Amino acid sequence: MEIQDILKDKRILIVDDEPDILETLEELLDMCLVDKAPDFETAKKFLDKYPYDAAILDIMGVRGYDLLQLANEKGIPAIMLTAHALSPDNLVKSIKEGARAYVPKDKISDIAVYLAEMLNAQNRGIKKYRGWFKRLKPFFDKKFGPDWQEKDKDFWKAFDESYAVSKDELDAMI
Repeated sequence: MEIQDILKDKRILIVDDEPDILETLEELLDMCLVDKAPDFETAKKFLDKYPYDAAILDIMGVRGYDLLQLANEKGIPAIMLTAHALSPDNLVKSIKEGARAYVPKDKISDIAVYLAEMLNAQNRGIKKYRGWFKRLKPFFDKKFGPDWQEKDKDFWKAFDESYAVSKDELDAMI
């Protein structure tokens, strides 16, 4: 299934305190119905008023982890998109707190791919899809250094086990 088909008319909440990021994401996701929020309060109002297929949340400046908790409570899958909170600790925290993916703003041009894969996996009943991580691991290795996973090796071992996807599930993905 094509990315455009998966994302067509999906209602997406985007939260970021940088207006240019909001505009860029809206352009990249022009096949979606997008609501943009520049802060926590606006995002909370949107979450209270509308149902969403997914949320893309900045971490810094908008209380991203608080918004992630609200999205989780409403059953809205979320991608954390960050530049200033780009660290192994925030990656681990994002996943532990229920984010479906953690994407650096350096990779914003691929956001439709990550979003489509997440929604496609969800539609197939796969809540712990790690395709995003496989795509981004070389970036993380370069950014964080070769041993960056050692500090949280128990987490990463559990991640590898619980986020394993069967061959049939992989074949059914994009």
